[in-house]
Amino acid sequence: MRGVVFDGRRAEVVDDLEVRDPGPGEVRVAVSAAGLCHSDLSVVDGTIPFPVPVVLGHEGAGVVEAVGTGVGHVRPGDHVALSTLANCGTCADCDRGRPTMCRRAIGRPTRPFSRGGRELFQFAANSAFAERTVVKAVQAVPIPKDIPLPSAALIGCGVLTGVGAVLNRASVDRGDSVVVIGAGGIGLNVVQGARIAGAARIVAVDANPEKEAMARRFGATHFLTSVEGVRDILPTGADHAFECVGRVELIRQAIDLLDRRGQAVLLGVPDATAEASFLVSSLYLDKSILGCRYGSSRPQRDIALYADLYRDGRLLLDELVTATYPVEDFAKAAEDAGEGRVARAVLTF
Repeated sequence: MRGVVFDGRRAEVVDDLEVRDPGPGEVRVAVSAAGLCHSDLSVVDGTIPFPVPVVLGHEGAGVVEAVGTGVGHVRPGDHVALSTLANCGTCADCDRGRPTMCRRAIGRPTRPFSRGGRELFQFAANSAFAERTVVKAVQAVPIPKDIPLPSAALIGCGVLTGVGAVLNRASVDRGDSVVVIGAGGIGLNVVQGARIAGAARIVAVDANPEKEAMARRFGATHFLTSVEGVRDILPTGADHAFECVGRVELIRQAIDLLDRRGQAVLLGVPDATAEASFLVSSLYLDKSILGCRYGSSRPQRDIALYADLYRDGRLLLDELVTATYPVEDFAKAAEDAGEGRVARAVLTF
């Protein structure tokens, strides 16, 4: 079968992948569509260290093909969106409703794929850039069949991360002010999460002026090409500032833009060894810097919620799918995504 494999030097499309059958508590999914997230590119450029060879992709949707013993919530033929949380469901963090913190799931990649007799790692417990993948049952979340799969694919990372950061981590409230630095796939979902939460002013900041129309479509009330004009819109600062790019200088800017009791939420992923600086005294007015993993999501709950919001017209998904590519055109999709030409590139099988 086809898939995108990164061997430590380059990513290429291959046609001789194999994936094992699902074991107990697992599901095999025929992937229909997968979004190309910046995290996939970060593995290729070394920003995110990951063992190789690895099958890339982590934002996908498809059709259940087979289930292992003990799986009862999905069956063959069901449409599912895939999450990256292979959480155990039994540890203290899972029991508290914090599956993103499950210590049995973080940093333990498995190898369900093989090629020429050699095992390959699974990226983010998902590997959606393959015609078929095997995931834990908890990662396969059923969705209504009337949701187009290329749109549904984007729920599994961009929406869970961006909208989740607003609703779950930051708890943005009605009337709040929000600054979003970076209007890419994650940033646009932060923007629409802020709109759904009822934020009064949503300032999107991106160096590319061509992103203004899309940002406003998703709910931005203002658009700037740098943070220099934010104080003209929010003289006392922002209640929430989300950094969605992954650059330390932008993290500092997000912190400096906060109002009293404001919080900066870090969503972008810089190099693993990157360090950021800030004025300690600037935090004493009850300001906060919040890390956020995967939107602090509970996928079995949140994906169902976002599917309902999409069907009600409140959550935008189709608009994010600005370009689709057959998997054979992965290199072109990666180039377009890396250059910011598309909000989200979607690979199709």
